[in-house]
Amino acid sequence: MARDLLRHRDGHHARVGFVELFFDLVFVFAITQVSHTLLEHLTWLGALQAAMLLGALWWAWIDTSWITNWLDPDRPLVRLMLFGLMAAGLVLSTSLPEAFGERGLVFAAAFVTIQVGRGLFTLWAVRDDAVLRTNFQRIVAWAVVGGAFWIGGGLADGQTRLLIWLVALALEFAGPMTAFWCPGLGGAHTSDWNVEGAHLAERVGLFVIICLGESIIITGATFADLAWTTLTVSAFVSAFLGAIAMWWLYFSAKHDQASNVIAGSDDPGAIARRAYTYAPIPLVAGVVVTAVGDEMVLAHPAGHIEPAVAWVLLGGPALFLAGTAAAIFAVWKQWSRPRLAGLLALGGLAFAAPISTPLALSAAATAVLLAVGAWETWTPRRANPA
Repeated sequence: MARDLLRHRDGHHARVGFVELFFDLVFVFAITQVSHTLLEHLTWLGALQAAMLLGALWWAWIDTSWITNWLDPDRPLVRLMLFGLMAAGLVLSTSLPEAFGERGLVFAAAFVTIQVGRGLFTLWAVRDDAVLRTNFQRIVAWAVVGGAFWIGGGLADGQTRLLIWLVALALEFAGPMTAFWCPGLGGAHTSDWNVEGAHLAERVGLFVIICLGESIIITGATFADLAWTTLTVSAFVSAFLGAIAMWWLYFSAKHDQASNVIAGSDDPGAIARRAYTYAPIPLVAGVVVTAVGDEMVLAHPAGHIEPAVAWVLLGGPALFLAGTAAAIFAVWKQWSRPRLAGLLALGGLAFAAPISTPLALSAAATAVLLAVGAWETWTPRRANPA
């Protein structure tokens, strides 16, 4: 029965199931919560807290995507597991704005329920597969240790909670990086992580779509409540073009080519860990930060730019470009020159921030993203897409 829960690998693309898309809906709400939290607490501490919350969301989502790469989401028991994760994810999402306040324990308990519960279910599901069974024994051990820190932080207050949760989040990052090394069990071998590259690529692409969709929702909702002046319409157009540019840069030919590289690799797990587990983190953060910047520009398109606003308007696109460049490097071991040039251009715009308006700086950053996309699209293709 346990083996019946595993995907049957026949060499064809493992499609993303409707239940996986249904599961993703929880994270549409969660990403919106993180954006609003950052917008309301635009300080260094607020930025750190928002980054930590986004990091927790990412690990809850990407770990589940790895699981559905192994388990068949069309099986009733796997679907029930995903529905349970959705319920915990909804609790997690509703507690996000007060995670560093009165709902810290609720947030921690929901997150631990997702991480440990999913690991235990999968350990049971793969019990007849010796390699996967040992792998998930390691994963559950890491989830339990990390969970103790999340719960401990939820019980603490103020800066103590922040410090404990930083340790907990560091463990989430360190687990896959160390191949979930455990005393007595050692570490896993990435060659044992037999992943279907196209499925994982599609799952991460869908998460990027979620973030871009959240950006468009914020832009549309904010614009609808404003007087449609020349400045607000210009800000709306700039925000919309920025979303198109980010979609263009992520879903370029490289997206499909990366899937093919993973499929033909002798160690697909290693590439998937680099390209689809770690590299997307800054680009997802970039989309979220850019959405916050778009809302700020729509509300105040003219006038003096505060330093925090400049950091948001340039930092969002920069994080996105850095993340996409890292993803390309993770697959082809070569940096994308257009994207590195785009980062330099965004850095140069920082010198113009004191004499710019929010709208002008936002439009310039959007122009940089569009220019990078155009450079890559209309440059003659070589064998190596970097």
